[in-house]
Amino acid sequence: MASGKVRITLLLFCTFGVIAGAVLGGSAALYHDLPPLRQLESYTPSAITRIYSADDVLLGELYTEKREPVPLSAIPDNLKAAIIVVEDRQFYRHPGVNIRGILRALYTDLKTGSFAQGASTITQQLVRTLFLTADKNVLRKIREALLAFQVERRYTKDEILTLYLNQIYLGSGAYGVGAAARIFFGKPLDELTLAECALIAAMPRAPSRYSPLVNPQLARKRRNLVLKQMAANGIISQDQFQQATAEPLQLAAATPRRLTAPYFTAHIRKALEEQIGGDLLYQGGLTVTTTLDYRLQQAAEAALAQGLAALETRMQAAGLPTDDLQGALVALDSASGGIRAMLGGRDYGVSKFNRAVEARRQPGSAFKPIIYALAVTQGMAQSHLIRDTPVVYAGRDGDWRPANFSKTFQGEVTLRLALAKSLNIPAIRLVEQLGLPQLHDFSARMGLDLPSPGDLSLALGTAGVSLLGLTAAYAVWPNHGILVRPQGILNVRDAQGRTIWQPTPAQTVIMPPAEAAVVTDMLRAVVLEGTGRRARNLPQPVAGKTGTTDQCHDALFLGFSPALTAGVWVGRDGFESLGARETGSRAALPIWLGFMEAALGESSSAEFDQPADTLRVSMDPLSGTRVAADSAGGVSALFIEGTEPRTP
Repeated sequence: MASGKVRITLLLFCTFGVIAGAVLGGSAALYHDLPPLRQLESYTPSAITRIYSADDVLLGELYTEKREPVPLSAIPDNLKAAIIVVEDRQFYRHPGVNIRGILRALYTDLKTGSFAQGASTITQQLVRTLFLTADKNVLRKIREALLAFQVERRYTKDEILTLYLNQIYLGSGAYGVGAAARIFFGKPLDELTLAECALIAAMPRAPSRYSPLVNPQLARKRRNLVLKQMAANGIISQDQFQQATAEPLQLAAATPRRLTAPYFTAHIRKALEEQIGGDLLYQGGLTVTTTLDYRLQQAAEAALAQGLAALETRMQAAGLPTDDLQGALVALDSASGGIRAMLGGRDYGVSKFNRAVEARRQPGSAFKPIIYALAVTQGMAQSHLIRDTPVVYAGRDGDWRPANFSKTFQGEVTLRLALAKSLNIPAIRLVEQLGLPQLHDFSARMGLDLPSPGDLSLALGTAGVSLLGLTAAYAVWPNHGILVRPQGILNVRDAQGRTIWQPTPAQTVIMPPAEAAVVTDMLRAVVLEGTGRRARNLPQPVAGKTGTTDQCHDALFLGFSPALTAGVWVGRDGFESLGARETGSRAALPIWLGFMEAALGESSSAEFDQPADTLRVSMDPLSGTRVAADSAGGVSALFIEGTEPRTP
């Protein structure tokens, strides 16, 4: 008998030992397999990066999860209390796991044969979100509980609650209570009513189901249940309960927000991805301040829309299809290179292709100022004479007989007149004199990449360039001969307001200020005496150049005031003609004018600089001879001292 009891005792002891060993071994294995909590110590919830214009207009938001992390002190007490009473009433008393809740849920699950009852505490929900999957099985629940115990030993309840309230998904793209307040009610947390706090607290259980933007009736019913629990637990009074349950749902407008400066914002996003990387950009809660002036952006949008509508009407009257009619506009601060306005097309929603940056279209005669600027750097003055007479060039595919747009010739003319009238033959002869290699090198220094070796047709703007690059090249002349690479970002700050990146403008001296001033004066002649005469009446002096390609496939106008340089391109994505008479002066210049009129306002104080080593004299624009100041037909032209024409 005694020996039998001993055997039973030994058997029970061994069985208990095996079970205990299995439990301990299993627990050890599970602990070994748990993710390290040190990840939590460096964990920062992903946050929204916001992009602003220079005048503090929100242009766009970048995020992987729409989240606005906030400290616990910024969260209303009613919201914290509502979350706790609904999700984890024993939060401040349990060690991370609610044993009673687990037993109650286990009993229900055994009865139903499923894992319907979660019984997860706020701590368990947090570790599941951060470290585990949402799979409903026993192993996951055990790992969840073990992690919850560890978290509770290492962090305070308030720290856990802060992480939870910033991490939970609340439906309709809102992660965390800060984002939920914005998305559902269009207001910050500190403006939430009691009823709105209860509505947010109602959603963690089933976000997609209870979202008021998806199912407002069910959301209101669930909100009232939360308010009922708050009243039953003494958190709010009966009067507060009655008032809150009677409050109607006052939700933020569900209409999609119009994109603001979308071509520019997309351009900035690409630059930021290259500079700081996608992880920080989309999760770091950064503040990006750009160079864009929202007032100028609005002016650009209005001018382009009006100009293209007028052109579309003319094209339709001529029987042309207009589905692929497009336009682009870029405006730069000439001194800093900052992009002040950018439009890459008519409608970003229809086409995201940025024609101001990504397209390479022929500039036509808008390229000619590059040639004349090279001539000035080689010592040629405005009075320098060049022949405008018929010319023939032999080629492998036959003779090339270039002509002027007017089909007429003027004989010998000055550089000033040749540029002002946009004569083709003098531009070709000038390239021939200066040399194609020199033109390639000079164009590259100006930021333009021409095909090599090329031929004399480059004088007529047959090489594709970007509108942004060409506009930056034009900005050299009002900027005293200095090329500044265009940039759209002023600074990038982290969530704590510290500057983490601030681009340094890349500058290149292209020519001395005196030479730049002479080119500016020649382009001023385009406005006063040539193809850009429609721009003469702006409140500030402006200079610029029209551009029209063969068969009017492209129309351009680029020009500048003393501080602002802008370029406009109009064309068709299919490269078909805009119409027989749609030149740069007719199709593009009105858009440029509409923009510059709004940009310059009524101010007339600015003037183009005249360097000390230059002087103005009156000359005959045809012969280049010096004439009296009051001479009929004479023009006031700028010269570098020593190059001015002498009195005949």
